[in-house]
Amino acid sequence: MDKRFQVTAELRGYWEGLRSGRGVPLRSAVNPRGIERALEHAFILERIAPSIARFRLAGMHLSDLMGMEVRGMPLTAFFTPKARPRVAALLEQVFQGPEIAELTLAGEGGFGKPDLQAKLLILPLKSDLGDVTRALGCLVADGQIGRAPRRFEITSDRVTRIDGVPEALPEQRHSGAGFAEAAPAYRAAPAPAPAPIAKPLVDAATPEQRRAMMRLVRSE
Repeated sequence: MDKRFQVTAELRGYWEGLRSGRGVPLRSAVNPRGIERALEHAFILERIAPSIARFRLAGMHLSDLMGMEVRGMPLTAFFTPKARPRVAALLEQVFQGPEIAELTLAGEGGFGKPDLQAKLLILPLKSDLGDVTRALGCLVADGQIGRAPRRFEITSDRVTRIDGVPEALPEQRHSGAGFAEAAPAYRAAPAPAPAPIAKPLVDAATPEQRRAMMRLVRSE
């Protein structure tokens, strides 16, 4: 690991400690005291729709890169239009896998925008409801920020499957709000009602009809 981006490894280690091999940890388990060295670069994301996640919390380093407060902004605001579809796809892998996403970034060039390299790490978290709609992460840039806002291109990315977590069921779908909605439970078709037992024709006949049916037919 490049020492410039050591904070990403420290955050990854903290997250691994929270889950202790048992799957995705809860958002409520994240304690700022446990990531003091990473706080300036750290953030919490909330998934608000398919492929869209916004910042619930963000360190000062992220605000410096954008030249403004970033809480409430989508993660894709840090990327060039060309890179945003790939970021959206990676977000879905984080939340739906769930998986860990690691990106290597390069700052978009231009007047007043010197070379800027960065690393982005996104780690899934569960909400209090138990669904994977939160993420812990960090963005670490190395170089002069120059004129903000700074947006990034993706130079490489990697996703890692989390051990011990079952894959999402293929029948899962999304509601209009974008959160996972369980598929309806299977219901067996009701058994057909038994056919009514036909009554003997003799029982249904009138006395006169019964006498006529029982009359012997004599042939010559």
